[in-house]
Amino acid sequence: MAEARHRASGLGFAVASALAFGGSGPFARPLIDAGVDPLHVTWLRVAGAALILAPLAVRHRGVLRTHPWLLLAYGVFPMAGVQALYFAAISRIPVGVALLIEFLGPVLVLAWIRLVRRRPVSRAAAVGVVLAVAGLACLVEVWAGVRLDALGLALALGAAACQAGYFLLSDTAGEEVDPLAVISYGALVAAALITAVARPWRLEWRLLAGDVDIAGMSTSGLVSVVWLAVVSTAVAYVVGVAAIRRLSPVVAGAVAYLEVVTAIVLAWLMLGEALSAPQIAGAVIVVAGAFIAQTSVATGEAAAQDPPADGASAPGDRRAAAQVQGPVADRAGAQPDA
Repeated sequence: MAEARHRASGLGFAVASALAFGGSGPFARPLIDAGVDPLHVTWLRVAGAALILAPLAVRHRGVLRTHPWLLLAYGVFPMAGVQALYFAAISRIPVGVALLIEFLGPVLVLAWIRLVRRRPVSRAAAVGVVLAVAGLACLVEVWAGVRLDALGLALALGAAACQAGYFLLSDTAGEEVDPLAVISYGALVAAALITAVARPWRLEWRLLAGDVDIAGMSTSGLVSVVWLAVVSTAVAYVVGVAAIRRLSPVVAGAVAYLEVVTAIVLAWLMLGEALSAPQIAGAVIVVAGAFIAQTSVATGEAAAQDPPADGASAPGDRRAAAQVQGPVADRAGAQPDA
């Protein structure tokens, strides 16, 4: 009975995390449309979250001595890189499309393992990659000469690459680092990095005090800022950790795909961004392909405990592959980003 309650609460946390993350794009887009630079929106989100998560960083300060490079890399890639590139992408292409492309990060990890490390991947994983690429072709409507902004697509792919980078980086840490420590210090590093690049002293603060249009209603831009920093970052990450600790990464990763659905539905309701029929089909195929690739790798996790046979992948490669288990695991930093 206790185990059932534990699992139920884990599913609740996973759903809450996915919904919280899914609302970032629809709340950031009104700020960008009002004239706030995407990099400044990223700074507001990450700096606000860093302030909220600072007590966790103080509590876990010992990790600074044991894993400084992991904290630095997490701040640079999944925290700063993913957020900045994603917000820059949604300034040029629909929110749902940008997020779907970002979710190709785990697929890029499989491609890296196969093409760069020259290690085998399962047939099911390969099928998942093919499906994801085919779905991406539908999303961008390649038969019409690619109807989406080329730079926007490149930025979204950059976000996917940053997400993939963390999956690979996490291979060096294993389960030695508390995910809350990684999240809190990652936010601090990202805030410092983006401050140097975005130069927030040039931010037009009057735009935040002015009105923005959210779901057809006029409200203060500060509402979006608070939502992004508190709900879509600090709460989403911490709740994601709670989900991972109660569920297997595979289950949590599967639930995390609600983030895509949430982002697409909210973008339609709040921003009027409707996908065409081929793009909807492409969205389904992308999610299905990425999910198949992830779960096929995850099911090989038990096999990774066996001694490698001749020609089998090395332990580091198996762990990197086994960690491709869903955006919740990625973003939460627990047994891994989204």
